[in-house]
Amino acid sequence: MFTRRTDLQLERDSLGQFLPWLIAFMVYLSILALAGMLVLDDIARRWDKGMSGTLTVQIAPSPGNGVTNRTAQKARKDDARRLQAILDLLRPTPGVARAKTLSEDKVMALLEPWLGKGALGTGLPLPKLIDVELENGVTIDIAALEVRLRAIAPGAVIDDHGVWLGHLVDLIQTVRALAFAVLVFIALATTGTVIFATRTGLAIHHEAIEVLHLIGAQDAYIARQFASRALMLGLRGGVIGLLLAVPTLWSISTLVSSLRSGYFPEFSLGLIHWAILACLPIVVALIAMISARLTVIKTLARML
Repeated sequence: MFTRRTDLQLERDSLGQFLPWLIAFMVYLSILALAGMLVLDDIARRWDKGMSGTLTVQIAPSPGNGVTNRTAQKARKDDARRLQAILDLLRPTPGVARAKTLSEDKVMALLEPWLGKGALGTGLPLPKLIDVELENGVTIDIAALEVRLRAIAPGAVIDDHGVWLGHLVDLIQTVRALAFAVLVFIALATTGTVIFATRTGLAIHHEAIEVLHLIGAQDAYIARQFASRALMLGLRGGVIGLLLAVPTLWSISTLVSSLRSGYFPEFSLGLIHWAILACLPIVVALIAMISARLTVIKTLARML
């Protein structure tokens, strides 16, 4: 599958021994970097869909809440009254499409990754959370709304997910830029390695190339042989790199899934992602082929 006879006997060169492994290492790193970019894009898209255009209002529990006595009962009544007053203020506010109180079970589920399941007892005073959905394309003066809310419930806090999401997007863009830079450096390293290997092959077969020229062989014919050899070695190394990267990605995905924690986003690659990664060895092989062909043509043009 990866062998082809050439008039220059290129298959006997030592290039075939180390070049595929160098390409395999570069493809391995490229797949990891590209997979990271794809996963980050997917995470940012899912979080943007779920959090853009939403606010969370947090109301601290009244003093004495969580204690089983009359004080606790009065505190709970005060909390219910303040909660209803805040809902009555939020719902008619221009730009607010929906305001809904999160149940106690939902709040406990949100706190469980941080405090642990054992720390969430029934006597633990929990804040009241209100999920606010904004109308599309509408911006609200968060500071002014927070002042109005604190007049009803001192200590009320508005969490603007848009601000947090903006910082997250900036971080993802930075990491994506670094991953893209890695891909560029790998492509340049692959090109440089192929150019060096091709020039070495030209030096080794210099006499044979002169004989081919004497019998009428054109530079394009000789370049085609080197390009075919580079394509073959690139495919071989690319497949090796892909086979090494697949278990690595599977191990990372399994490790993240086994943590069972809310700290880490879901790490998963879809069929489209795997198809893109599977095409990477072909792209690297084409880069090797084009680099070899151009190198041979330019080198022979200077030699003759």
